[in-house]
Amino acid sequence: MTEKHKLIDLFSGAGGMTAGFVEREFNGNFQSVFAIDSDGAAVETYNQNFAHTGHQCVKANIEVWLEENAVPAADVVIGGPPCQGFSLLNKDRKGDARRALWEPFMDVVEKSGAVVFVMENVPGLLKSQEFQDIARRSQDSGFQLLQPAVLNVADYGVPQTRRRAIVVGAKISAFDASALPEFPPPPTHEAPTENQELPSWRCVREAISDLPHPEGTEIRSDEEPPVDLHFGRNPTPKSLERYKAVPPGGNRFDLQKNRPDITPNCWLNKPTGSTDLFGRLWWDRPAVTIRTEFFKPEKGRYLHPEQDRPITHREAARLMTFPDQFQFCGTKIEIARQIGNAVPPQFAEHIANYVEALLEQRESGKRREAA
Repeated sequence: MTEKHKLIDLFSGAGGMTAGFVEREFNGNFQSVFAIDSDGAAVETYNQNFAHTGHQCVKANIEVWLEENAVPAADVVIGGPPCQGFSLLNKDRKGDARRALWEPFMDVVEKSGAVVFVMENVPGLLKSQEFQDIARRSQDSGFQLLQPAVLNVADYGVPQTRRRAIVVGAKISAFDASALPEFPPPPTHEAPTENQELPSWRCVREAISDLPHPEGTEIRSDEEPPVDLHFGRNPTPKSLERYKAVPPGGNRFDLQKNRPDITPNCWLNKPTGSTDLFGRLWWDRPAVTIRTEFFKPEKGRYLHPEQDRPITHREAARLMTFPDQFQFCGTKIEIARQIGNAVPPQFAEHIANYVEALLEQRESGKRREAA
């Protein structure tokens, strides 16, 4: 039996990226040897789902942990240093300490002896000064960056349009640079067109239409998945009337047109802006990006396609491709944060397939040298 590649997951969150690497249906050739995150509820979730890997995810500040502990040996380091510092949603970004967390990420890459790393972040990373610093540090550490790219997870079978920057680094001394597999991996799905060659993007209907109407307003720990996280909210009568005023595919401008008497003044006074706020998802399209407050329709296009309510935690988890049996720990708010911050496992699986192909090229080279 081939020995599995050792994997470290930094800023792991609930473990969406780990799931894509170690839980692959046919070819899970990665073994997680260490994970770390500062979010206690996310760490509990990670440990609940990956106890079989033989190690515990550590709850700690990574910089403090590095001062006091030895980094285990690994072949691959993955992770997404907190991205709010690069996000367009954070308008005043200067001096955000989170922008520097790529540095301990690279410390772990070097100390673990890894030959590949995968860094996931918001698209703004690639246009930042910090990315130039990352590229310089990578080169100084003997790594080649393999065509960093902004990828849409919908192109890889996730029923959601979520664009993420993926940076893969390969240790130059460990690979034949002339034979590296091309990055990014080829898409498996595409937007519907007249001349499309791939299957259409997966849509909201495929992901959630089989679920019953939600019940209650709390986590139903006594129920089996998927209904354990399929609960609703308790909207005010005015909020419910607002939901009803939004037609299929509509948004806050439809609310303003249909029921100006119950439209918030801040929207009445702003005739332009995002068409996603207070919007309904479409049945036959992927969801918009699922963020941490998907249960608040005023934050985005998070109303159910036809029912007068926001999407539930279970629906959001499915739109992120978490399997129903994946167990989330924490409060409603903590679980929502874990879902919204995660890397969709199905997308991570495609990155894992690429990394495995990269490592196979290295092993093939070793075999040729030994022959």
